[in-house]
Amino acid sequence: MTKFRRASRSARVLVPGAVAVALLAGCAQGSGAAEGASPAHGTSPATGTAPGGTPSTGASGAVTPAPSGSVSLPDSSASAAPGTLLVTDFGSDTVTFVDPERGPTGSVKVGTAPYGVVLGADGRAWVATAEGVAVVDTERRERLALVPYRTDSGPATMGEYRGGGMGIALAPDGRRVYVGVNVPGGNGTLEVLDTTALRFTDTVPVGRRPFDVDVSRDGAEVYVTNHDSFNVTVVEAGSLRPRRVEVAPYGTEGGLGSWLKPHYASVRPSDGRLLLPFEGERLAVVDPRTGRTTIEPMTADTHQHGTAVTADGTLLTVGTGPIDPDVDEGPSLTVRKPDGTERVHPLEGPHESVAVSRDGRTAYVTGGFTRDGYWDGLTVVDLDSGDTRRLPAGSRPLGIVVL
Repeated sequence: MTKFRRASRSARVLVPGAVAVALLAGCAQGSGAAEGASPAHGTSPATGTAPGGTPSTGASGAVTPAPSGSVSLPDSSASAAPGTLLVTDFGSDTVTFVDPERGPTGSVKVGTAPYGVVLGADGRAWVATAEGVAVVDTERRERLALVPYRTDSGPATMGEYRGGGMGIALAPDGRRVYVGVNVPGGNGTLEVLDTTALRFTDTVPVGRRPFDVDVSRDGAEVYVTNHDSFNVTVVEAGSLRPRRVEVAPYGTEGGLGSWLKPHYASVRPSDGRLLLPFEGERLAVVDPRTGRTTIEPMTADTHQHGTAVTADGTLLTVGTGPIDPDVDEGPSLTVRKPDGTERVHPLEGPHESVAVSRDGRTAYVTGGFTRDGYWDGLTVVDLDSGDTRRLPAGSRPLGIVVL
């Protein structure tokens, strides 16, 4: 049984030697290992599209037009009905449309190892890949363009620590897309994409492995969750001036080898604070304007990744499974009400991200997972009854949106 050294659960770090090497495929990256030297699974590019699907050329380089044969559908007349799910296929170069009752209905080529995805009001989906941001017309089911990053993050490869786009967010007015770009072995960048001109206009320095990107409800600030830096970079949307807020409720002992680092965040609708879950034990509530963090207890007792928040402030958090099976619980989905009460739904096997149906009654949890143990499907959770069922969905589905 693998053991992890810790002091009052405040310092979960990888043990040295052979065990540490064996576990480098996980969230915690060994402090002596370069980020680029990771197992070959998982990568995330980003793509963009021009209005009407017309490719354009920007300062970041030529925009790649849609590939021929990029759409694969059992019925060429099919279109994405409301409630259809769109998932990024972290294990391939596609996104897949999923009927929440029947399963996959077609895929579109976007770019190498797609990670995060965000949906615009116009029906265009913006997908962060290892190569750039892909823009997908979800009605016509085709990629309109692929906009390469300005940041040199190395060759477009697969793997959890690969370079390229990770977290992605869209400004409320739809004019900008923000993408966190991972640079193996060093700090990442936040790249700003003009959605009309289809070009990257700015880059902002952020921390290591920008897992998640969020935007304030008024669009005034962008929040980049830097997994390997124990912090969130707060970026003023107007000036693009960054400042960093440490988010480390367990401290920073262990450095890159620690498991107790931030992964994903959600913006609480009521007050704009950031909600970052840790280990099913602690919820870090961050005021991005003051940098002050308060800690609230959680109950799932499991390593946690993806989050989503509903309009009424209900937080959903994906538990990926135990770090130490002797003391931790298995995979789960936590549903946390605004008053702090929680219901924990057990899941079978690791999962990564979560989205909620428009009526708020169903959660869809992706089985792709950034580490080993992933599977090619979703778990559908009835939030009233707690019933769950599995649904096939693409190749290692990671990011997810509801159309």
